[in-house]
Amino acid sequence: MSKKKDINKGLRALLTNIEKTNNPSEKTRIVKELSSSVAEIPVDAIEANPYQPRIEFDVEELNNLSTSIKTYGLIQPITVRSVGGDRYQIISGERRWRASKQAGLSQIPAYVRVADDQGMLEMALVENIQRADLNAMEVAISYQRLMDECELTHEALSGRVGKNRSTITNYIRLLKLPPEIQQSVKREDISMGHARALAGVGDTSLQLDIHRAVVEQRLSVRATEDLIRSYDRNNDKAKIPVPKTGVTAEVRKITDRLSQQYGTKVQIKRSMDGKGQFVFRFSNDQEFNAILDRLND
Repeated sequence: MSKKKDINKGLRALLTNIEKTNNPSEKTRIVKELSSSVAEIPVDAIEANPYQPRIEFDVEELNNLSTSIKTYGLIQPITVRSVGGDRYQIISGERRWRASKQAGLSQIPAYVRVADDQGMLEMALVENIQRADLNAMEVAISYQRLMDECELTHEALSGRVGKNRSTITNYIRLLKLPPEIQQSVKREDISMGHARALAGVGDTSLQLDIHRAVVEQRLSVRATEDLIRSYDRNNDKAKIPVPKTGVTAEVRKITDRLSQQYGTKVQIKRSMDGKGQFVFRFSNDQEFNAILDRLND
């Protein structure tokens, strides 16, 4: 707690000193101190990042995070930069900032960094890419923006984000998929593995046909790859072979309704003889508890 008070009292002095000094070692020292210390900053003194790669925030997730913050506070600090006049701009953590405002917090913990607009953009994108809550399309868009706006090659980007060059290439290929498939990836109706398999299909109409079969039949990635391999590329009029399952249009409606009701992806696995199971997906304890609360209700 004392460290937070110290940085709050000396924050303005540090930011003033870094603007005045021409000594590289002194600048490095100040930047390092700012990057490793947490300050309590008024939420109203913070503004959104215009370069934020995530432009959509799920209302249900935001509400859940806000409820958690009311109970436990904001555990993970956001990262901001000073824009002068006791004002700050978000580098990463806009969802946490929005949820904190919704929770009624007056101040939130933050790391303060010094960066120009391009440096801020690069830091924001790299930090967001390394988070677990971005879907595959958001990662792909962030990779592309890093290359376009920061003038990075695939090789340079690979070093920035700590991923293999082939991984970067696979994500970038998603941006060439038809919008219908991109939306499906964004909604997480299909996985990155499904999308990567579909990206290898050269014909757009065939991509869409296979995509519809994958979604309707809830095919696994392996089944999707088998489906693509089984297609006779010499016969443009060949029908897409669809394996028999117990997933009917009515079951799909039930699945969609449950997904909306519980705020998470729900899957119904059902064989032709009527046997099966419900699968509720969650990615952390917060989502797990939210599902349990709804089940109890």
